[in-house]
Amino acid sequence: ALQQLEAFRPTMAVFGNIDGHEVRAASPEDLVFVREGKIILMTHIAGSPPRYNPRVRELIRTHQPDVLVCGHSHILKVQPDKANNLLFINPGAAGKHGFHKIKTLLRLEIQEGKIQNLEVVELGPRGQIN
Repeated sequence: ALQQLEAFRPTMAVFGNIDGHEVRAASPEDLVFVREGKIILMTHIAGSPPRYNPRVRELIRTHQPDVLVCGHSHILKVQPDKANNLLFINPGAAGKHGFHKIKTLLRLEIQEGKIQNLEVVELGPRGQIN
């Protein structure tokens, strides 16, 4: 699946707790990158504002991201974290495993340093193959 995404569009990815050796070998646990002037921190297991796990608290302190993208809980959530001056994003889950009922992802634009046009995309029921 990762190779299909990479063939389709440039892909930034981190591995998750149920990913196999192939995905873990191709993806880091944490990723920090800059897009349109915004520092983005991506990891799989982060916790949720204000209760981040200790590893992620240190990553936030070190990198001071504008956006934190994480997953793991399969719960779609977008929330400003004013204490850390960042936007917390969990896109939900797009996979076939987990307790989520609807597969989701988030799409957004960053233009001239502004995050805009945030959109939830529903991909259908969890068991449905797209």
